[in-house]
Amino acid sequence: MTGGPAISARRASGTPPDLTHSFFRRRSFVNLALTLALWGLALLASVPLFSVLYMLISRGGARLNLATLTQLPPAGFMQGGGIGNAILGTLVMVGIAAVISVPFGVLCGLFLGEVMPNSRTAHAARFVAKVLTGFPSILAGVFVFGVLVLAMGTYSAIAGGVALAVGMVSTVVLTSEQAVRMVPQRMKDAAAGMGCTPFQAIWRVILPVALPGIMTGVMLAIAGAAGESAPLLFTALFSNFWLESLREPTASLSILIFNFSGMPFPNQTQLAWTASLVLVLIVLVFNITSRMFGKPKL
Repeated sequence: MTGGPAISARRASGTPPDLTHSFFRRRSFVNLALTLALWGLALLASVPLFSVLYMLISRGGARLNLATLTQLPPAGFMQGGGIGNAILGTLVMVGIAAVISVPFGVLCGLFLGEVMPNSRTAHAARFVAKVLTGFPSILAGVFVFGVLVLAMGTYSAIAGGVALAVGMVSTVVLTSEQAVRMVPQRMKDAAAGMGCTPFQAIWRVILPVALPGIMTGVMLAIAGAAGESAPLLFTALFSNFWLESLREPTASLSILIFNFSGMPFPNQTQLAWTASLVLVLIVLVFNITSRMFGKPKL
């Protein structure tokens, strides 16, 4: 063992070990240098993030008020206006996507993680879910356009929600499976030993214990869907009016940003910055919520 003779000699002589700390030692110097290098790289990587946040707050914060959040978008040379219908449309379509993807994704996660984790069906479903995580979102929009929009004869909030659900479901499935797998085996054995049926064990033991992990995946999926724009171009399109029916074109923050940022009117450009700030705040809220749900309870 390295250092064995020196330690034995020190013990035999009764000399206490040298516990003084010196930066001139090679190990201490290397540790300090690597720590400073990591902090420098972390600060360098955060420069783009803080630059974007500064631009959003400085340019979009000037119009962040109640009127902007509750009024309809202006047209042409009009002044004023707001992004109220885009905020409502985004929340509605994300809600539709969550209603579709969350129950389906959680049930699939239970099947993959607990019911039949090693079956051929589970392996195939797991492979498909992993492929969908890298699936371009615009292709989901094209698929829903060909299947749903053409069948309904119009762009709609329903089609937009379905397109967002296609992108959300893989995240919910994989995170739910991992959350179910992390439930301690002793808790499952205890439920079985108490005479619980498989359904009772899942409903009363596995789901409550895995719920924080499942909710973390759900919140992350919702945050990702809230910022999507490509699928909505093919499914929900856009509207300058309030949403009155789920079967009509619907405004969203991402498409409003896309439309207004290219206009030669300062008012619309300013609203695009404000909409970007609002969208970032919405995504930030969902990410913080996911961290709160995923925090282990001591």
